[in-house]
Amino acid sequence: MKSLVILQSNYIPWKGYFDLIHDADEFILFDDMQYTKRDWRNRNQIKTEKGQEWLTIPVEVKGKFFQRIDQTMVADSSWALSHWQTIRNVYRRAPHFKQYAEDVEGLYLEAKEIPRLSDINRLFLEGVARLLGLSANLKWSTDYPSTEGRTERLVQLCRFAGAQRYVSGPAARSYIEPELFEAANVELIFKDYSGYPEYPQSFPPFTHGVTVLDLLFNVGSDAPWYIWGWREGSLSS
Repeated sequence: MKSLVILQSNYIPWKGYFDLIHDADEFILFDDMQYTKRDWRNRNQIKTEKGQEWLTIPVEVKGKFFQRIDQTMVADSSWALSHWQTIRNVYRRAPHFKQYAEDVEGLYLEAKEIPRLSDINRLFLEGVARLLGLSANLKWSTDYPSTEGRTERLVQLCRFAGAQRYVSGPAARSYIEPELFEAANVELIFKDYSGYPEYPQSFPPFTHGVTVLDLLFNVGSDAPWYIWGWREGSLSS
């Protein structure tokens, strides 16, 4: 049974995003949706000695009220080296920083030459997935035909991708119409993000809602266990 996840691209997202990548036989980046300000598309948080700190990719938004995520362009290419310098300064003493520093720095060096936000996000998603031992099968929503209606579009993407199971984030309960999935004979599952075990995190108190890089730098190759291994592969319906 082929499982599909459809979600907007995020910048260096938290571990739950990679939990969904792990669940998916195919993962569609839903980036022909409208770009939203002050969201996870172009920013995420790291854990510092003074608390959580935002890392934000500057993007062109003035006068572009209805632009899509995949139409959103970087406003200043210097963001990449600035973000890497901040990450290096914050995590250089983390137990496994040296293990991943060269790979993560390489992603930032490549990202600084990329003008489109969606492509930057995909670069980091695929790069971090490799560090987690995941073979991420990422596609663009624009690779498939479009239709009207939000749930209708999700069901249509399941059909075109040949998926019999759709794994959704829990926030989608507020708008998804389950009967449309049932009519299409597609199993609908809502991901449960509860229960993640805490890990030895620099700068307590502990918080889950930071970039997955925090997890990698702190626990190294044990990171997959803290994302999906502890659950023994079960999905929540």
